[in-house]
Amino acid sequence: IIGHGSGSFGHNTARQYRTRDGVFSQEDWRGFAHVWYDARALNQLVIEALFSVGLPVISFPPSAIAFRKDQKVRFDTTLIQFALQKGLIPVVQGDVIFDLNQGGTILSTEEVFSEIAPDFAPKRVLLAGVEEGVWADYPTCQKLIEEISQDTLKLERIQIGGSSAVDVTGGMLEKVKSMLSLSQKIPGLEAWIFSGVRKGNILRALQGKSIGTKILYQSS
Repeated sequence: IIGHGSGSFGHNTARQYRTRDGVFSQEDWRGFAHVWYDARALNQLVIEALFSVGLPVISFPPSAIAFRKDQKVRFDTTLIQFALQKGLIPVVQGDVIFDLNQGGTILSTEEVFSEIAPDFAPKRVLLAGVEEGVWADYPTCQKLIEEISQDTLKLERIQIGGSSAVDVTGGMLEKVKSMLSLSQKIPGLEAWIFSGVRKGNILRALQGKSIGTKILYQSS
């Protein structure tokens, strides 16, 4: 399963309309549609790129198969599972979703993974971004954290921040938190945060090589 975020396409619009905080007025709903449109535009570019190299991808936007009620996300993975069984590669994304209590909100790609992963029990989740991994000294970026467990932040007193770019879903800190939570739910799961910009990194990650920062839950 492949997932991608919204980057400068969706996050700037989402910040303008504060979509993450709820959708109430008519202007909010116009913003909701605008964020959906921007996320959809990027998704089309990703699909075209993957299709151009022969991958049988098919998009599953969360706005069409997920919603939230009482702070709990309901995500139907039935069709994603069916697509996998037929040899297709599902593509999910950061997207707007309807919220039955506050109109709407935004579900990040990491949150999408956290919602659907228990249905698939993966062994690895790969998060490719700009940074080489999780830095202990961002923005100096001289000390890369090789491994993070549930105790790392407490024991080493590492300060992980958000994002230097516009990111309405919390940036690096939320990525680490969501992957720690997911690794606790799925025994043996490893999550890796690494740079997808450096040539060859994605291939090495797919080959199972250690790259960037590993996140895992260590039972006491």
